[in-house]
Amino acid sequence: MDKVLNQEEIDAMVRVARGAQAGATSPAQQVVQPWDIRQAGQIGSEQMRAINQLHEVFARNLTASVGAYLGIAFDCSLVSAEHLTYREFLQRLPETPYLASCDLLPVGAVSVLQFDLSVAFPVIDLLLGGEGKGGDLGREITEIEEQILESVMRIICRELQTSWQAIGLEFKFGQRQTVAHAERLMVPEEKNLCLSLEVKMEETRGTLNLAVPAIVSNALLRKISADLSYQRPRSPVEARRRIEKRLLDASFRVELSTPDLPLFLQDLADLTPGAVLSFPRSPFAPADLAVDGVRLCSAMPVRVNSRRAARVLSLELIPTPAGEL
Repeated sequence: MDKVLNQEEIDAMVRVARGAQAGATSPAQQVVQPWDIRQAGQIGSEQMRAINQLHEVFARNLTASVGAYLGIAFDCSLVSAEHLTYREFLQRLPETPYLASCDLLPVGAVSVLQFDLSVAFPVIDLLLGGEGKGGDLGREITEIEEQILESVMRIICRELQTSWQAIGLEFKFGQRQTVAHAERLMVPEEKNLCLSLEVKMEETRGTLNLAVPAIVSNALLRKISADLSYQRPRSPVEARRRIEKRLLDASFRVELSTPDLPLFLQDLADLTPGAVLSFPRSPFAPADLAVDGVRLCSAMPVRVNSRRAARVLSLELIPTPAGEL
């Protein structure tokens, strides 16, 4: 006797069949991972070398200009150039930093400058006529000291503008910023070009740090990449093809002649207008086609419409006699 299935058993069998069919035909499950566009655009090794060279020149120029302004030995050198998030940049700042904003024109962006108080206080003391002694590093800079230090910050902005002139960027000093307000100047997780420079003044030393937003640093990176692609050394094959391509548009002096024809001196002495010289050579013998005095191949003189021409007979190079260039 055949077994009669109830509705629940039928539904269960259908679900099992559908599950087996779906498992046989469905593709492998894909793993999807989120991608943060702000993490893109890492600096390549060649770009990093170019950035370091650019800001090493900036450090030397800053050494000369600030040293001349203060009238003392002022040494500035590049320590590092990195691609960091703005949050990472702020986390590296000292507990009591001097922060200032710098307007970047005409893009309308803002960069952040940080100057160690261990160097800022001696600079302020020098500008006030002192000997460059340091102050209490645990206190904030006063408004008067802030205005005095502003002159040095403007020199820094001027030298930065000179270094970044390749992209037509203007660095304009903005104002001193508190840490709380500086945190809102850029997106915390956005990558920035962060520069760190060491400053030495007689018996003191400190750091000067700069964070440039990605919208500006990427423009510099594109400019550097374009320059690197133009200046990148070519392989021997590429160099040869490049030379060959340029030579295709060059012009050379070409001559179709029959050299080494012996004549008696008496025949040359009896030359008169209208005279005909008979050469000891068949009129059907090929001539030599020479390019800039160098024999190239054999050819026959012919005429194409109203122009003289040469029909090449062989592409085999004609050996050059010894002593002939």
